[in-house]
Amino acid sequence: MPGRLALLSSSPRIAPGLLTRAAWQCLEAADAVLARDADEPLAAAVEDAGVRVRHVGDVHAPELARALVSEATSAAAATPDRGGVVWVVSADGDPGLTDAIASEVSRLPDPPDVEVVVGSWDVPGARLLDLVAVMDRLRSPGGCPWDAEQTHESLVKYLIEESHEAAEAIRSGDRDHMVEELGDVLLQVAFQARVGEEDPDRPFDIDEVAGAIVEKLLRRHPHVFAEGEASTPEEVERAWEVIKAEERAEKAEHTGGEAGHTGLLHGIPVSLPTMLAAEKALSRWQRTGGDLSSLRDDGDLGDRMLALVARAREQGQSADDLLREALHRFAAERR
Repeated sequence: MPGRLALLSSSPRIAPGLLTRAAWQCLEAADAVLARDADEPLAAAVEDAGVRVRHVGDVHAPELARALVSEATSAAAATPDRGGVVWVVSADGDPGLTDAIASEVSRLPDPPDVEVVVGSWDVPGARLLDLVAVMDRLRSPGGCPWDAEQTHESLVKYLIEESHEAAEAIRSGDRDHMVEELGDVLLQVAFQARVGEEDPDRPFDIDEVAGAIVEKLLRRHPHVFAEGEASTPEEVERAWEVIKAEERAEKAEHTGGEAGHTGLLHGIPVSLPTMLAAEKALSRWQRTGGDLSSLRDDGDLGDRMLALVARAREQGQSADDLLREALHRFAAERR
């Protein structure tokens, strides 16, 4: 028999010991299991599970390829009924090794069979772990001096700027631009969370941030995750207002604040553009039974502007979008 050489690879974003059944069967049947060194996470997990791993050290790809192919051939001659040789792929993917193995087996008259055994695959969202790891490296000693000196406060302007750029990208409809700008917003979230880890009194991390929004989504979607009922977007919005009002009352009770802080402007950032703030306040009022058509457009200029925002909402449109489009038309006509 020509022998067998299996290259066992695994996603670096998955816990090293979480391997497929086929991967464990391959390891248990092998004549020999080899890896670079004991510091490799996957090799360490395999050894912890009781599989003996031989470490070869930092060997260049051509030399390593010759050694692996030779050992697979020898193993087949000595124990043809066994599973051959398994190479535990390093965390860096062993650059150049597969090409070197291909070159090595191509010159042999009876080369061993070579296959890649996938031990695990990335799950959706796995690249977020890469972002967390990169951000940690940048913020840690020996990382980026600029990143290391940032604070929650110093990063606020970037969060605002990147949010506006993401909104502009979405309006453009350019997919690649959207991906890039949404990534910049995501970076700001990861950055703030990494800074939060260093708070001496009340630290928080990205898992706490993610956990908080997951809990909020579950709580505000009882029609999906519990026994609530809402079958239309309008019913969902009305239910949201009730749930959020309960949350505000509970927060006021726990913090010693006053439950009266639940007006139409409560929680709307003062830095939010006035047109958007008006839309949000009117939306809240409408969902609690307010009649948008009752707003008069014969008062002072501010009242008339608010009434126009209400008219736009009645028609299912955004006053902010309408004004932006009008501004663009105005500018285009006067070039």
